[in-house]
Amino acid sequence: MNCRKNQSILEKVKSYFSNKEVMARGKRKENKLKKIILVGSPNVGKSVLFNILTGAYVTVSNYPGTTVEISEGKGKIFGRSIEVIDTPGMYSLLPITEEEKVAREILLSEIPDVVLHVIDAKNLKRMLSLTLQLIEAGLPLILVVNIMDEARKMGMEIDTQILEEELGIPVVATSAAFGEGIGVLKEKIAEYIFSRNIDADKKVG
Repeated sequence: MNCRKNQSILEKVKSYFSNKEVMARGKRKENKLKKIILVGSPNVGKSVLFNILTGAYVTVSNYPGTTVEISEGKGKIFGRSIEVIDTPGMYSLLPITEEEKVAREILLSEIPDVVLHVIDAKNLKRMLSLTLQLIEAGLPLILVVNIMDEARKMGMEIDTQILEEELGIPVVATSAAFGEGIGVLKEKIAEYIFSRNIDADKKVG
């Protein structure tokens, strides 16, 4: 019974994101900022990455009707303004905790231009289940394999190219706390949400 219920919930989420009428109704005007949403389990470095992307332009508030805090901010990628939302920690699109419910609601209501799924490289296999759910839901997704410095100390090697081929989405290896991989990540984000040539944008900043 639970398996059928979970499948039904996933189908509803997938249907929501694939419904062109809903997407058209939720799209922002062209002069509005492109929106990036960060998702992932607790303690994977989402907050560090959020701070890198936004700098000082940040507000923290409770999600409406809850005591769950979310962070929102603005930043720039190659001179172009973006809006960034850091969601509460979540392990699945099938919510159990209040934090997971809020995270899913943000994904459903905000219509992101790109979702960054941040995972801990040391626990890659365990965390890919949420990646697969996000892919199945039809979300515009980039997988960020973070904390690579600790993974390397443990003797782990992760081939992001193979991951890209297997998952069919962009994959970037980072150690956000040390700034490693951030430039590549910004390029991937810009390629995903901006139509202009990236090399031209780099000259802007």
